[in-house]
Amino acid sequence: MTETEHGDPASIGVGGLRASGHRARARRGRGCLPVLLIVLVVGVIAALGYVKGVDFVKNILSSSPAADYTGDGQKPAVVVAVHDGDTATDIGNTLVKAGVVKSVKAFTEEAGKDERSLSIQVGRYQMLSKMSARSALLVLVDPGSLIKNPTVTIPEGLRASEVLASIAKQTDFSLKQLQAAYDDTASLGLPAYADGDPEGYLFPSTYDVKKSTTAASLLHDMVAKFSEQATSLDLEREAKALGYGPGDIVTIASLIQAESGTADMAKVSSVVYNRLDIGMALQFDSTLHYALNLRGDVVTTDEQRQSSSPYNSYLQTGLPPTPIDAPGTEALQAALAPAKTDYLYFVTVNLATGETKFASTLEEHNRNVAQYREFCTTSDEC
Repeated sequence: MTETEHGDPASIGVGGLRASGHRARARRGRGCLPVLLIVLVVGVIAALGYVKGVDFVKNILSSSPAADYTGDGQKPAVVVAVHDGDTATDIGNTLVKAGVVKSVKAFTEEAGKDERSLSIQVGRYQMLSKMSARSALLVLVDPGSLIKNPTVTIPEGLRASEVLASIAKQTDFSLKQLQAAYDDTASLGLPAYADGDPEGYLFPSTYDVKKSTTAASLLHDMVAKFSEQATSLDLEREAKALGYGPGDIVTIASLIQAESGTADMAKVSSVVYNRLDIGMALQFDSTLHYALNLRGDVVTTDEQRQSSSPYNSYLQTGLPPTPIDAPGTEALQAALAPAKTDYLYFVTVNLATGETKFASTLEEHNRNVAQYREFCTTSDEC
């Protein structure tokens, strides 16, 4: 070995002593750091008092940047749920557990910078793994990112058989499954005044069809929606005030729904009550159509009007045995709040516009009917 190798240390290359010396200084620094922190903490606490001092130290220690991923994320995709009442911290915890964001702090800091985070909607979102907190927040504040369940929409005025057929067309449920669920009336949650008959109680609305939804649970939801509306309208108490049972009101609402078209429902309601009050037959084609399973603007014949069906309101007085369709909220409201009139008749005189005329006397009604017939001579609507 040469003298240079054992000689003056200054002649040794930078790859030797200088690098070694740097590591040594680093080790000495790490060894002193805990002592310095302890001195700092004790000093702060002594100066500010225990509570303020501890808070101050916590703020110092928490001021380091939050752990965060970069970029818009990567596969695999994950589905996360935001629940009613969730705070930004709750959502952050959900995202961390799902592997979407790296830390709760990173997410809550981003949420605090964007006021849209205050209106994040409840629901499920499809996200990627390892997203930056900002990217994750941008997904959540976009309502279009919500995973939407398939829906089924039932319009007002459908008979129960038509409701089942409509659901079958809009979902994967078979008509057989739906009919079996419908026939199991004890499981539908019907109100007592329905007398075990679901006709009129499958409330028209739009319903989510989730993975867990069954034919039975969907029909149960529809009856529950009716009950919700009935409670909102205070149906039982209001029916009693009118001198009718709640089931009668649902039947009256179904008649209003079937007969009104675009006419004023409150006025149509008044005709129903005025006829009932004087024992006059309702004489509605809609009830006879129900008995004969007819649809459309079919005018009943004299022969059909001789039917012995209890739904033949030409021969029978009073209300039909059950509702004849599923009334909506407006029809139920009209049944509970009829207009104050002396009308006994109404007829739609223009099927194109829906113009309907009401009358208190048969003579006046006949003039309105003549106007309807005149319209039919020049229109294909009839």
